[in-house]
Amino acid sequence: QVQLVESGGGLVQPGGSLRLSCVASGSIFGIRVMGWYRQLPGKQRDMVAVINNGGITNYADSVKGRFTISRDNAKNTVNLQMNSLKSDDTAVYYCKVVDWGRREYWGQGTQVTVSS
Repeated sequence: QVQLVESGGGLVQPGGSLRLSCVASGSIFGIRVMGWYRQLPGKQRDMVAVINNGGITNYADSVKGRFTISRDNAKNTVNLQMNSLKSDDTAVYYCKVVDWGRREYWGQGTQVTVSS
């Protein structure tokens, strides 16, 4: 049983920063890709940032230059440093893992609210 435990969400003022973390554990067949997705109310869940096993990253255009994704392979952990947060970053953020068998796993989500 694979489990993804997310942490770091919360309430922050515009222009502030948050750091999200996700730790994967359980019977996972090696991690190929880890990433963060977000879902705004009434909207589709969309990719924010992903990182593969070799450290190659991709970012949504809306977060480039503000967010940074990183991973610790030894600890099966992925992080998302979010700077210069804006009100339209408010969403539920979900951790996603894809293993080498191309199976997908999701965390429960953590709320990020950007408000003055």
